[in-house]
Amino acid sequence: MPATDKELVLACRRGEPSSWEALVNRYQRLIYAIPRRAGLDEDSTAEVFQEVFTTLLQKLDDIDEPERLHAWLVTTARRKTARLISTERSRQKVNIPLDGDTAEFANIRDRAPLADEVIVQLEKQHLTRVALTALDERCRELLTLLFYETEQPSYAEIADRLGTSVGSIGPTRARCLEKLFRLLDK
Repeated sequence: MPATDKELVLACRRGEPSSWEALVNRYQRLIYAIPRRAGLDEDSTAEVFQEVFTTLLQKLDDIDEPERLHAWLVTTARRKTARLISTERSRQKVNIPLDGDTAEFANIRDRAPLADEVIVQLEKQHLTRVALTALDERCRELLTLLFYETEQPSYAEIADRLGTSVGSIGPTRARCLEKLFRLLDK
């Protein structure tokens, strides 16, 4: 029997990649159909599709009623489709002539990551966060202090917080990172 939406969402929160794949497979046709029926071309439809699943990945832990995922996805796809249609209409109204001094605008490179790159980055961040929660408390706290604090504390402050010596932080960090990498390899 196929898993329910709620079961899949809960499994995704636990970091089970097969559940994420099952969710995408379950809803890909539906999400793809919404922008197509609204008249968007293949590229714009793919953009909406990627944005919907990127948003789902970002908000996975915030969904209060996972059993209503279907409605959440449809609403999100409709909103993103409407926003894209609105953006495309406003772009069509702006006509910048490519002559004289304005020709330089044609060569401006967009440095924003592509949608696929964003999804890969978000998936990696999610998997790292899940693996971090699977570590023992000491490793989790040390790695959080070293890599997740806005203002990184000094080794002396970290040693004080963890109740250890400054000299043991480096070797402990190496062991904790090794554990984290093993979890990520799984």
